Amino acid sequence: MTNPSTLLNNRYQLIESLGVGGMAEVYRARDLSLERYVAIKILRDEHAAEPEFQERFRQEAKAAANLSHPNIVTIHDFGFDKGQLFIVMEYVPGKMLKEMINALGRFTPEEAIPLMVQACAGIGYAHRAGLVHCDVKPHNMLVTPDMRLKVGDFGIARALATIHPDEHSEVVWGSPLYFSPEQAAGLAPTPASDVYSLGVVLYEMLTGKTPFIATRPEILAEMHRELIPRPLRELNPAVSPALEQIVLKTLSKEPSARYRTADQLGRVLLSFGNAQAAPALQLTPEASPSTHPGAAATLQSNPPAAKPQSLPPGTSKPVSRPVTEPRSKPMNYHTPEQVSVTFSGEAADSDLNIDWIAVLLGLLAMTAVLGLLPFWVYIIQLYNH
Repeated sequence: MTNPSTLLNNRYQLIESLGVGGMAEVYRARDLSLERYVAIKILRDEHAAEPEFQERFRQEAKAAANLSHPNIVTIHDFGFDKGQLFIVMEYVPGKMLKEMINALGRFTPEEAIPLMVQACAGIGYAHRAGLVHCDVKPHNMLVTPDMRLKVGDFGIARALATIHPDEHSEVVWGSPLYFSPEQAAGLAPTPASDVYSLGVVLYEMLTGKTPFIATRPEILAEMHRELIPRPLRELNPAVSPALEQIVLKTLSKEPSARYRTADQLGRVLLSFGNAQAAPALQLTPEASPSTHPGAAATLQSNPPAAKPQSLPPGTSKPVSRPVTEPRSKPMNYHTPEQVSVTFSGEAADSDLNIDWIAVLLGLLAMTAVLGLLPFWVYIIQLYNH
């Protein structure tokens, strides 16, 4: 453990430890040059001592530092000092998503979907930049007091994997609880691998448990490759059949059977959430679209008495329950404006239900009618003469 009074590169003053993980320890620190608080992740000594890893880590950190998105933790700097390899990131006040899951037990769909949409937006942006996270898990997702989710730790697991390609342990892949079947088989991660891991995180948010649980990484790997997860609605009746199908699609064993990208998954969840929440939404005065174009419509916690609204078949009626500390902020389906802008950058043709056969038949019928026009003109001319 590093002494909290340590000064790295004569610039970063360590203040307090924020947490310890399998690969590193995170500190809150003070950037003496720019006079701001930052978060510094110091990697374990056995990795820092390897020159090959230092170079690979530098390349991954440099690539991740080029990511600029409201749902990604910004990387400011990286370096090597006092025998320690470290990376300097923006300091994000709030909680790890994992801490929130542990505190709540499980989320309602109304609480889980807005956060997952933001995670998809950040990871989808990285996919378009050519980067795969490789270690998507709730430990790498920070949630601020105003419910902004930011994804961190891009590139670290990937850098470790290049140093020890023959190892399939937490040192290489980071989290056997969350990795994809292809990662479990030792194949290189792809954007579809991140989509699978996002599905595991969403499953855990909605049920309080990961799809598969075991004490040994090799058993978890086999479970990810072979077993079908327990249906979500058995663990959380508030999950509708439609949402259950979305989650199970992300957990498909074959990458081609999942959503193609995190962006696509995010659009599907956003559309589902808006459709489910629409009857219960009301605009607050401070969120009026006329004054705040990107403002959110918050969920009405105590709707006025009105005639019962019919719900789609299989949709569970929202159940109110006591609000705990992590729920101090209102949840909403309309995520910040940047999220919708991100998703609009990729064509959503696969999300539209277009009956192409009907369109083709319509075009053929129109062509046949137009083709008969000269014939009828000729008949009319003969008749008139």
